[in-house]
Amino acid sequence: MSAAASDHISRANTHASLHRALLPSLLLLLHAWWGSCHPQCLDYKPPFGPRQPLAFCKEYSKFGCCDLKKDGEISVKFDTIMENFDYSGYITCGKYIRSILCQECSPYAAHLYDAEDANTPMRILPGLCGDYCSEYWQHCRYTLSLLLEDLGSPPQFANLTAGIEEDRRKFCDFLELKDKQYCYPNVLSNEELNANLGVVSEDPTGCLELCLEEVANGLRNPVAMIHADDGTHRFFVAEQVGYVWVYLANGSRIDRPFLNLTRAVLTSPWSGDERGFLCIALHPRFSTVKKAYVYYSVSVKKEERIRISEFTLSTYDENQLDHSSERTILEVVEPASNHNGGQLLFGHDGYLYIFIGDGGRAGDPFGKFGNSQNKSALLGKVLRIDVDNNDDGAPYSIPSDNPFLRENEARPEVYAYGVRNMWRCSIDRGDPITGQGRGRMFCGDVGQNKYEEVDLIVKGGNYGWRAKEGFSCYDRKLCQNSSLDDILPIFAYAHKLGKSVTGGYIYRGCQMPNLNGLYIFGDFMSGRLMSLKENVTTGEWQYSEICMGRDRTCRFPKLINSYYKYIISFAEDESGELYFLATGVPSATARAGIIYKIVDPSRRAPPGKCSVKPSPVKIKGKLIHFHPKEEKLWLVEKQENTREGNKIFKIPRGQDRGPFKRRGGRRLKLGSVRLVSPNGLSDRGRVEIFILGQWGTVCDDLFTIKAGTVVCRQLGFTRALVVRKRAVLGKADSNVRILLDDVECEGGEKSLLECKRARIGKHNCSHSEDVGVICVTLEPS
Repeated sequence: MSAAASDHISRANTHASLHRALLPSLLLLLHAWWGSCHPQCLDYKPPFGPRQPLAFCKEYSKFGCCDLKKDGEISVKFDTIMENFDYSGYITCGKYIRSILCQECSPYAAHLYDAEDANTPMRILPGLCGDYCSEYWQHCRYTLSLLLEDLGSPPQFANLTAGIEEDRRKFCDFLELKDKQYCYPNVLSNEELNANLGVVSEDPTGCLELCLEEVANGLRNPVAMIHADDGTHRFFVAEQVGYVWVYLANGSRIDRPFLNLTRAVLTSPWSGDERGFLCIALHPRFSTVKKAYVYYSVSVKKEERIRISEFTLSTYDENQLDHSSERTILEVVEPASNHNGGQLLFGHDGYLYIFIGDGGRAGDPFGKFGNSQNKSALLGKVLRIDVDNNDDGAPYSIPSDNPFLRENEARPEVYAYGVRNMWRCSIDRGDPITGQGRGRMFCGDVGQNKYEEVDLIVKGGNYGWRAKEGFSCYDRKLCQNSSLDDILPIFAYAHKLGKSVTGGYIYRGCQMPNLNGLYIFGDFMSGRLMSLKENVTTGEWQYSEICMGRDRTCRFPKLINSYYKYIISFAEDESGELYFLATGVPSATARAGIIYKIVDPSRRAPPGKCSVKPSPVKIKGKLIHFHPKEEKLWLVEKQENTREGNKIFKIPRGQDRGPFKRRGGRRLKLGSVRLVSPNGLSDRGRVEIFILGQWGTVCDDLFTIKAGTVVCRQLGFTRALVVRKRAVLGKADSNVRILLDDVECEGGEKSLLECKRARIGKHNCSHSEDVGVICVTLEPS
């Protein structure tokens, strides 16, 4: 060892008393968190594959937490420390110094440095295994002060190490990580930890474990989210009730709506109503053409219709449409209130695609073959029109290569047919390197009684309905017709997995390279998230369920692993990152909608690769800054034959369960109700009502299914399925007051307080007569 290194030690020996004073706090600072960990870097983000091989910490060139710049900084640190050594010391201690410094590049760096929680102190040096620490102490114990000084620690930390360096037990108490599985160097040789390092985590059943980030909340059935592709990285969110809002790249929302059609839109507050504002699409050259297209339900002389309209951007505000500029492009009469379709999108060919349902009811009962197989009807179709250069003439023209343009009696707008009720379609951006898949059109088509399906839409294609549902025959006579020539789905699933598919997107973003090429979609009714991966050799699509990562897997800042059940739509931002829109109460008037960003916690893109600089946006009005929901969401397994991952109801934690919980302890509305269930289920439980500043129970005397329906409708459900008496669904504690008795309702009241009843607090019953209800939501047909 050199004279310089020896001098460090002699100076340190003069401060033994300082060691005794500071050692307890130093040990607290450096002590590792004992428990399971996950791959994570010191910036609290997942590891990555460096864009260029590392020159110094080469063992982490394929996957870790350092890019070439960071690797160079560590190399300089090493050289600075090693200047204190002669050749013999360099050979003896260099390998220890290098290994310790390079743990910043380990994919488990956050665990080694106790940095998995951004709110707790981080270790100064990585946690070592006991045997390795003893070996380090035996050969190079006097280098500890050099490591601490170079790492920028306070001088007293370097001085007090003298007392530690002389005592192996204290030395290793200082450095050792007690978790033998994750300490260095065991973490490198642990086969279980490193077998699938850097790939998407899977649970024992093969379910892909992903995490979420909440990006917007308080929305009323958010049905669509789009971007302008203009460099601003804004996104536009449509609510079923008829509002469209602008969100900036920083997550804040402009207080003035981009569009307000609430007076024109036909919808209702009842759960399951499929009518309303259903979609918006911006012109692909929005920055110059400045037009938007919307799809919504409307009533004209008591006749329900689908309306496709065009709006022009305001000349005074780039974040607002000119409401007086509405021009009707197309209207289609709806024979029933369901199966409204509801998708608009522009293809890479520049044409506008419109996806319309079959007209409603059940089984497409219209005409001899139904609307979907009738090419002279617009219902049950994918339409393609040209809306360019339409300012001085007809609202749209027909593309010259539309497949049925010259077929007698066929509508020229028809691009594909035989669809039932396509809900959410998307265009594949294509592989970012090869371009493979670019322009493909994916759609989810909601089924009838047995199957949901995902289709690839092609020009002139017949997608089989009502002859087929999924891969199976629905109308056997039509199904056996040799002229059907239908295109089969790329995937179909039975109703044990879900009853209302929500189409998604192929991931083509930058931030999560593991997800490239994965088609992610979901189911509105079951809350299940799903994925398909194409085998490019066979053309077959492999199914994998997506479940939320365990707490350990999603232990990153801002990430969560739970979500509201009703998956309404999927979206991608301007950079290609994926989102889904969901709600806890499927009503057009309930502010229970949240937008979640999908995050892969196993691998990210290298630093700098995905950085964007949004173009400036001129704001008129105020910005409403985003704050994640204060209430924690928690998972409750749905009581049916489903796996744990996505079959969930989500409700706020705590005693006040239900959609009427207020933030900050503010008073609830008089007459608010909740269902209290020992299992935490949101659709069933003991009825409790909020009166006089407290929650109390309701007696079962005279309480019928009509009263149960009043309760269920308050909570956003359609009706009561059954009323349970004699405290079958739970008996309240003796300290809970009985507030209502002898309740008789007609079924149309807004609250139990509007029903015929005894005076508040007056009763002749006990908690053994607490009434309970089971609510049900009307499923999309």
